[in-house]
Amino acid sequence: MPSLFLDALLLQAGYNAALVALGAALLGMAAGSGGTFLFLRKRALVSDAVAHATLPGVGIAFMVMVAFGGDGRNLPGLLLGSALSASLGLLAVQWIASRTRLAEDAAIGAILSVFFGFGIVLLTIIQTMTSGYQAGLESFLLGSTAGMLFQDAVVIALGGAVAVAFVLLLRRPMTLVAFDAGFATASGIDVRRMDLAMMGLVMAVTVIGLKLVGLILIVAMLIIPPVTARLWTERTDRVLLIAGAVGGFSGYLGAALSASAPNLPTGPIIVLVSFTLFLLSLLFAPGRGVLAALIRHRRFQLRVHRRQGLLALAHGEAIFDPLTLTVLRREQLIRQDAVATEEGRALAAKTLRDEKRWALVRQIYQDEAVSGRYDGLTPIESVLTRDEIAELDRRLGPPAPVS
Repeated sequence: MPSLFLDALLLQAGYNAALVALGAALLGMAAGSGGTFLFLRKRALVSDAVAHATLPGVGIAFMVMVAFGGDGRNLPGLLLGSALSASLGLLAVQWIASRTRLAEDAAIGAILSVFFGFGIVLLTIIQTMTSGYQAGLESFLLGSTAGMLFQDAVVIALGGAVAVAFVLLLRRPMTLVAFDAGFATASGIDVRRMDLAMMGLVMAVTVIGLKLVGLILIVAMLIIPPVTARLWTERTDRVLLIAGAVGGFSGYLGAALSASAPNLPTGPIIVLVSFTLFLLSLLFAPGRGVLAALIRHRRFQLRVHRRQGLLALAHGEAIFDPLTLTVLRREQLIRQDAVATEEGRALAAKTLRDEKRWALVRQIYQDEAVSGRYDGLTPIESVLTRDEIAELDRRLGPPAPVS
């Protein structure tokens, strides 16, 4: 198993497996970067509707190709049928949302249910047919590379490459529309056309990924990578780049794992790899991760205890809180017997002085916008100017010594 996985990872498991891995990587890059626009536009559910709307097209395309004496499992034909069906579903969602009082999410729910139900009915009918080699059509639900032909892998790889090129070509206007549609309109960008291009990209990624990931799980490939990327950065261009990298890596690693264990379905493996990256990012991302949040909370807690301890020293009060004592001792502001050091007395006097300064500021200005600028933990010198502090000290008089 480890040797098979290593061979698949190094593209040594056969030409077809290597092509599938590269196609999955390209598809993942296109899905991750394309899904970023939906994520920023707050239209993630649209991808779900598009994905489920492809199933009737698969069934109808199979029946049509069999009726004309062809191979019902011809991948380009099935993808064409799914693309037409997805387009019809997308147009239906837009028509309902624009011509009725129903919200877009209600329209998506209706179309998703009807199209998916119709597709299941068609697949059930197809299973009773005696011609067309219908075995394996269920792989379009969850994805599978087992039995994938060379030309199928070529179609997926080329489709993924075209989708990536499309993202690179239109990334700037689509990012602007996704981030701020009003500003995009003022800048001369046709928001409606960009929305259609965005939906077209999602539809293309969905259709290309049907055989590899499946229509149920392709939604995860469109949404998980940009959500993961958002945990690492605040800039939209970096979100786009990281989402494409996460999607590409998930597709490549998932396809390699699937190739080394043929009994495992490809789509779920790719999604699980993507989710693992999301989970690691959720825990360890420096800005928005859980660990970073815990560290920030701990630092804030220590700063509060430090301030309260200094105020207690300034007022000559005894300190009983163990954490406060630990913080002050660690900074050598008090001795082991809880008596203030020289540095501790100086900082305690300054902390008390800052409290009096800000109390005077609130009396003078009586303005929440002004009083809210100081939280008691930030040095007052970073909030007020030297002249303002000097004027406050003139009014307060000389500071009282801390014993």
